[in-house]
Amino acid sequence: MQKMRFETADMREKNLNIIQEAFPGCVTEFREDDGTIKRKVDFSALKMLLGDMASEDSEKYEFSWVGKKEAFMDACSPIRSTLRPVIEKSIDWDTTENMFIEGDNLTVLKLLQESYLNSIKMIYIDPPYNTGEDFIYADDFRMDLDEYEELIGIQDESQNRLFKNTDSNGRYHSDWCSMMYSRLILARNLLSEDGVIFISLDDNEQANMRKICDEVFGESNFIAQCVRKRRDSQANLSKNISPIHEYVFIYAKHNGDILNKVKANIDESEYKNPDNDPRGSYKTMPCTNKGGIIYTVKTPTGKEITEEWRFKQETYYSLLNDNRLVFPKAGEGKPRYKLFLSEKMAEGQLANTWLDNLASNQEATRELKAIFGDRVIFDTPKPLGLLKFCLELATDKESTVLDFFAGSCSTAHAVMQLNNEDGGKRKYIMVQIDEKCGEKSEAYKKGYETISQIGLSRIKTVSEQMKKEGAAGDLGVRVFRVDESNMKDVYYSPADTEQSLLYMLESNIKEDRNDLDLLFGCLLEWGLPLSMPYKSESIEGCRVHTYNDGDLVACFDENIPDTVIKTIAKRQPLRVVFRDSSFRSSPAKINVGEIFKMLAPDTSVKVI
Repeated sequence: MQKMRFETADMREKNLNIIQEAFPGCVTEFREDDGTIKRKVDFSALKMLLGDMASEDSEKYEFSWVGKKEAFMDACSPIRSTLRPVIEKSIDWDTTENMFIEGDNLTVLKLLQESYLNSIKMIYIDPPYNTGEDFIYADDFRMDLDEYEELIGIQDESQNRLFKNTDSNGRYHSDWCSMMYSRLILARNLLSEDGVIFISLDDNEQANMRKICDEVFGESNFIAQCVRKRRDSQANLSKNISPIHEYVFIYAKHNGDILNKVKANIDESEYKNPDNDPRGSYKTMPCTNKGGIIYTVKTPTGKEITEEWRFKQETYYSLLNDNRLVFPKAGEGKPRYKLFLSEKMAEGQLANTWLDNLASNQEATRELKAIFGDRVIFDTPKPLGLLKFCLELATDKESTVLDFFAGSCSTAHAVMQLNNEDGGKRKYIMVQIDEKCGEKSEAYKKGYETISQIGLSRIKTVSEQMKKEGAAGDLGVRVFRVDESNMKDVYYSPADTEQSLLYMLESNIKEDRNDLDLLFGCLLEWGLPLSMPYKSESIEGCRVHTYNDGDLVACFDENIPDTVIKTIAKRQPLRVVFRDSSFRSSPAKINVGEIFKMLAPDTSVKVI
């Protein structure tokens, strides 16, 4: 019987396997000083196979920064962490397929590599914009200031500083690039073959993000760098130009064709032509907009309306002269402008500029206030309009959506809302580190200690409201949190433990772990999704867990009798796992193997 590792995959080993499969003669074995046998790539042989296509140029085009190599190694290195169920914070735990995970997203992305490989149809992230401040992500690639200065050479041979360490020397760019690079490498693995990633970003790092994404996803898989209006009006800043825009990067796993979906999403029934406008059918859109420009206009009846308008005053009168304004209520209501179906159809594909088509971040703040009250408890939410638009472009009704910088969980809200509108069964995975809220923040005053608490509270509030309104579909969420391995250190390094200590250890499992902790740890190890249904039952006094109708059966009791083993084997599950201590002796363990060979020869049996 094999023993489970409870360690994430070593991506370097996976890459080595790919090379060995393609070029078996280029991977050789060598003996370490301690006698262990390891594999390595024979680059001389590989260069011979590639001939003049193997590059040895001293100069080449590449994007690099201090810490890039460490970031790559950090993405590839295995970890011994796990995801523990938090049932008391979940909604509809037994039936939901949605997930909220609290913890560092680099750790979570590693833990999901096996269970969700090539399974995520859409990823949306709104990573922290780089302002030169410290990050809350304490990755292994981070180095102290002395090490950094040594690597970039800002000290001479006598250890004298060559220039002052300010933001302009690029250090904070390197930290940010490393933070994103390692996460995007892992995120790409999770995307399905037709999957798409959307990344919101401002001006500070957009040039570097383009280069990183070109490397991770490939230049040929770049779809667009779209401009999006983040403010409804220009801010009063000291600079000559006040940017009101930001960007949405779109990359495909394999150049997926999402661009033709816009036409399919136009509901032509919304477009009418009550005044026989020669330009054809249209629908009307509001001209007013909170946070817009205030001025006074006259209706056809002479009534004056002072409001906050979406357009500049000259634009308003241009629309009026072009017969593009409609005045409801016999000419006295607030004007609305015409959006013609022919123009919408002519857009055809995804426009590179989304300045006027989607809601702004100010609208997102209003949406958040509607949930939590008038006070702003989260500074940078994204509007539902943007997220639903991305969902409509990139997903079908059965897709799984991932957001690993979840924040206030706008993405989860958008998934639930869109599912309710079109009858979809989209599932979401939200990941948010337990970042502390400042003690002077409105969030902290309202009782939220961490950002993850805000996001989870939003999911719960929206779920309750939608249920009251009679919404159908999956409005639940399974909550997990990142924790250290379920196993004690002796599980991984028994050779380093004294024999006398081994006798004192009654179990290699940590005392605070329960059956569900172990069950979901086994799911990660075996690469099974965490959102499937399961049942727990008692068989002759033993607690037996059956996951997804036999994908996995687990029993972690002590001294399991043969009759229970046979009952499980007769069900012929795909996988079975027991504790090492489930058997009284080594002969008893061997007997279990024989039972499964006889009754369920195709079942994979492991122990922890």
